[in-house]
Amino acid sequence: MRTDDFWAVIDRATADRPGSPGEVASRAIAELATREPDEIVAWGRHLDKVMGASGKEDLWAAAYLINGGCSEDGFDHFRGWLVANGREVLARAVREPDSLADLPSVRAAATTGAVFEAEEVLGIAGEAYRQATDQEMPPSDAPPGRPDAAMLWDFDDEEEMQKRLPRLSSLFLEPPD
Repeated sequence: MRTDDFWAVIDRATADRPGSPGEVASRAIAELATREPDEIVAWGRHLDKVMGASGKEDLWAAAYLINGGCSEDGFDHFRGWLVANGREVLARAVREPDSLADLPSVRAAATTGAVFEAEEVLGIAGEAYRQATDQEMPPSDAPPGRPDAAMLWDFDDEEEMQKRLPRLSSLFLEPPD
């Protein structure tokens, strides 16, 4: 599956009626469930590639800062939320994680404490495949698509966080005394 074809499904799921990641996932599932099983699998494998390409340490740090902590699964779910926000948001966040400070929802989360996760987006292909075939989708052999948690820099090191993610740090960390 081509990258443009993958993102076209997300674009159609958000066009003219953006909604929660759950709503985006439901619309994407409905579209994919009408396709041939091999197309659904190809879409899922492309999502694996997106997850691999977005598995960057500083993006994980941004998720940690924004969500007030972030486990391995939490990082995956955060990237699901990014996918639901579209190609440009995800691409920019991968290139420059600190750019997430530009998103109105992230800025608002600094005061509301909102958490950004969308596990349901990660299950789009599997659910579409189940609906189309009444079977489970063949398992993927893709690696987890994230750095080894044991090798990450210390996300609780506020000085390092301010150095690497200054704009997000100014939103989510208490100013030094």
